Amino acid sequence: MTHSHTIEVGGRTDAADRSQWKTYDDFAAGIDTYRLPAVDLTGISVSFRFDGETALNIVFDDDQNATWSSDGLLSASGGNRDPYDAVQVRPDVTFLNLPLTSRGREAITVVWNRVTGRALLTHSAIAPEPTPGVPQVGQTFAAGIVEGVSVTGAKPGTSRDLIGMRNVYRYSPNHLYEHVYLSSERYAWQCVQGEQRGHGDVDMSTVWKFEHGLYLFCFREFVIPVASVWLHDLGYELRTTGVFLGINGQGNAQHSRAGGHIYPLGSVTYPDIEPV
Repeated sequence: MTHSHTIEVGGRTDAADRSQWKTYDDFAAGIDTYRLPAVDLTGISVSFRFDGETALNIVFDDDQNATWSSDGLLSASGGNRDPYDAVQVRPDVTFLNLPLTSRGREAITVVWNRVTGRALLTHSAIAPEPTPGVPQVGQTFAAGIVEGVSVTGAKPGTSRDLIGMRNVYRYSPNHLYEHVYLSSERYAWQCVQGEQRGHGDVDMSTVWKFEHGLYLFCFREFVIPVASVWLHDLGYELRTTGVFLGINGQGNAQHSRAGGHIYPLGSVTYPDIEPV
């Protein structure tokens, strides 16, 4: 484990020395130890239509690869073949990630319910160059539907439900992180156990409510060029399933799987004026 270093400047103790921070691939190793198992979607095909006139069609060729095509945001009407990773987070809900080896620095993540017909898209992309003060990995989101299914239930949308909540997340015997959800735009994190022990920050975040108890939580870091997509099940299961996209220590794009257990520590409510 590494511990934080402090710098004394004129009698003031500054924040942890960021030159000592680990790279993305350092902390991501083993972060999928407690993840729910992957499922094989061989032979299944599914089509989505998202807000913004984005269409996405996927055919699962085998247990590892899928052929997909898209009109709109993803602009791949001719089709591409990429690896996929799917997890059945609830009996009717699938978490799917396409790490786009065909495009190099992008990923598509889709959550859908085969019964209600509701779907939610996250598109993550690494910018060509870093911009000071801006996370290098950006994300866009869109609600949608599953074609051919009679759509029921509330449409997924941005949510304030997590604001004030404080949880710890156990991803492996050596990965324990704490999250405090500060506002609709930011969250605070610290590593309690693991390679990043003693490190923490306040980063950009986005929360969407998919359905009762299921929340899409995404963050984009400032210090390390990495972003992630998580589906938190805050119902009885208290499990989370996620993926990362970022730049590793060798300067290459890397996709990683993640997941584990959620342990709520408590929450606060604001008596009057609330955060943004």
